[in-house]
Amino acid sequence: MRFTFRPDAKREGCNVQALVRCLDLFCCEGGAGMGYHRAGMEVVGVDIASQPRYPFTFAQADALEFLREFGHEFDFIHASPPCQGYSHLTPAAHRGDHAKLIPAVRELLEATGKPWVIENVQGARHELRNPVMLCGSMFGLRTRRHRWFECSFALTAPGPCDHSEMPLLVTTASKASRAKRHALGMKPKTVANAPAAYGVDWMTCDGLKECIPPAYTKWIGREFLNTANA
Repeated sequence: MRFTFRPDAKREGCNVQALVRCLDLFCCEGGAGMGYHRAGMEVVGVDIASQPRYPFTFAQADALEFLREFGHEFDFIHASPPCQGYSHLTPAAHRGDHAKLIPAVRELLEATGKPWVIENVQGARHELRNPVMLCGSMFGLRTRRHRWFECSFALTAPGPCDHSEMPLLVTTASKASRAKRHALGMKPKTVANAPAAYGVDWMTCDGLKECIPPAYTKWIGREFLNTANA
């Protein structure tokens, strides 16, 4: 199977030319989708919540139901199931309150017969099969934000982490919470750091909480397309 890019896509470093339809499940405000777009794919996002800041075609729907019904119509599928049940930021006593969807997502992805990616946080490593970790420092970003990716195809990281530079702080708190931190003399966080830290400039604080830096999925998209056309 061979893939090509859209004629208007920026595709430095890739050696193919045509169109790949990417399904971006649990898409939130589009960090992952933007990376696949920059790799040269046509992206459609799906999320259970309305996402007015999502920058591409969007469908508000249950991601698993959409995948079951329409997944076979796409060329490539990315899924970022909710991380709260796996995250160390969720109090251990409450992790059981959150659905752990990775096995169900994988089963549906495998049933499509399409190439796919599952992304999640470090706490989900035990649920992921042979995952690859990506870090912001691998892409020159001022963040660490380790994320783990299970892929149906071979993936390697672009290099090791480099934590020699302090990451920038990006707020995901409300305006009231930011004011409280300032009043207490705590180190300020700011949305203004988001472009340098994550490579995004369109997200709300809620979007930044869930953000996958686009550089991560741009790398994955290029790796997949170059491998598929080797």
